[in-house]
Amino acid sequence: MNFTRWSARLPGTQRRAAARAEHPVTTTDRRGEGSVPAARAEQLTGTPPVPAVDELPVREVLDRVPALVALVHGPGHRLAYVNDAYTAAFGARPCGEPAADALPELRDLGLMPLLDQALRSGKPRTLKSRKAPDGRHYTFTCTPAAEDNGEGAVLIFATDVTDHAEAAERLRTSERRQRETAVTLQRSLLPQELEEPDDLRIAATYQPGGTEAAVGGDWYDVITLGGGRTALVIGDVMGRGVRAAAVMGQLRTAVRAYARLDLPPHEVLQLLDGLAMEIDANQIATCVYAIHDPNEGRLVYASAGHLPILVRDDNGTVLRADEPTGPPLGTGGWMHASGTIPLGPGSTAVLYTDGLVERRNEDLDEGIAALERALAGATGTPQVVCDRLVRSAGVTADHDDDVAVLVLQHPARTGPDGELFRNAALELLGGVEAAPRARAFASGVLTSWRFPADLHDLGVLATSELVANSLQHGIPPMRLRLRRTDRRLIIEVTDGDDHLPRRRRAEPGDESGRGIAIVATIATHWGSRRTPGGGKAVWCEFVLPKPAE
Repeated sequence: MNFTRWSARLPGTQRRAAARAEHPVTTTDRRGEGSVPAARAEQLTGTPPVPAVDELPVREVLDRVPALVALVHGPGHRLAYVNDAYTAAFGARPCGEPAADALPELRDLGLMPLLDQALRSGKPRTLKSRKAPDGRHYTFTCTPAAEDNGEGAVLIFATDVTDHAEAAERLRTSERRQRETAVTLQRSLLPQELEEPDDLRIAATYQPGGTEAAVGGDWYDVITLGGGRTALVIGDVMGRGVRAAAVMGQLRTAVRAYARLDLPPHEVLQLLDGLAMEIDANQIATCVYAIHDPNEGRLVYASAGHLPILVRDDNGTVLRADEPTGPPLGTGGWMHASGTIPLGPGSTAVLYTDGLVERRNEDLDEGIAALERALAGATGTPQVVCDRLVRSAGVTADHDDDVAVLVLQHPARTGPDGELFRNAALELLGGVEAAPRARAFASGVLTSWRFPADLHDLGVLATSELVANSLQHGIPPMRLRLRRTDRRLIIEVTDGDDHLPRRRRAEPGDESGRGIAIVATIATHWGSRRTPGGGKAVWCEFVLPKPAE
């Protein structure tokens, strides 16, 4: 190939280098006498001349550059030239052979299609950061050029980017480790194992968002309150980062503490709202807190700016929890209120964060409606429902937001399983006959439930003390309720007085004050709470012995 003529078709400094390759080197006389031959310039200055870039032959330029250079020509991309740097990297290459044979390292890197594209389009093509057989990383640029005979030529220019590639890989490794640490932190702040209520089957899933190292603030929890009741909570701290995760962890811990007070949902949110302002006035969070009582067949809930609970009943109809919904936690100045939604046997409820339903350029209601349709057709265990809802929402590993989903089912008990879940209730009318009547009722029920003698006697004693306490300190209406599950016996007495009893030490001369102490001693757990509309409920429970295998 004629390098002088070929170079005339190259852009930039390569064209200028070839333009004057055959002319003598001249320089400018510093005294203003114009251009003089290089030899004369050496006589005048006493130093060897430094040739201008335009005065260097093309081959000399290409042989001196540290980048790898190769030239191929014709449709078969026959090799015409490789520079010294290329030879040093990959060894000598036979000129005249097709590039696929003469330059196997480029063939293995997938560069051959790039040569065709450069010839067809007449535009440069670039392949970034590929690892070559010599272990180095190169960025290849294929620049088209025309020859005198009309055949196309392609100049292959490879820049060593190994340092950049290694730095990028170190950065990716660091980001990957940071993300793994972030996800570990996030998951450590979530419950490691969900509590398992007697009357509910529950599953949850958490999907971290995207590939960022920032930690999200989504959380959920399940808290058994005793007396057969269960608290369920899900929330989302706005923003990302360790600060959001820290606030999330504090709120989740606070929810568990407030839940032990057995307060109505709106009072729990009221306490959380004040706490959120103390933690960080600039960090707000949404949250929904719900309580399930199997005897009432409903969820009592309160929402602080969170998305509505969805419930599919046993007929497949999906209900959306209505108002009230207050502002997010941390805003202050708002009195939250509780609402209810049915959750009878055979129903499934879903609590979720906005990452499941919120999409860019889409209305939020459309996302919730799509989730309703998915829930209507999602059957199976709570974990199966969880997985199906996440898949139907299109949540993948690179989803741009955290997703938390909590699914609970209140199964319909039938057959032998139904025998393990029984209820019995008695209205207490007061008077001297109320206590003996309550003891006789409890004895008959526990006998019919085939409890062992020792548990039967403890249940009757606990019933007697709770009823006596209500008769002495409470007001009508009064009610005794016995409930058994597959794991425990629950005894509860309600009345119209809202003063909660407390365990105290009775002196030897006291004629009363020992009832709650006796119950606390013989029962596995006991507690009390205020009931909606006024009044209270005092309960205790006994863990049933495991059946012999």
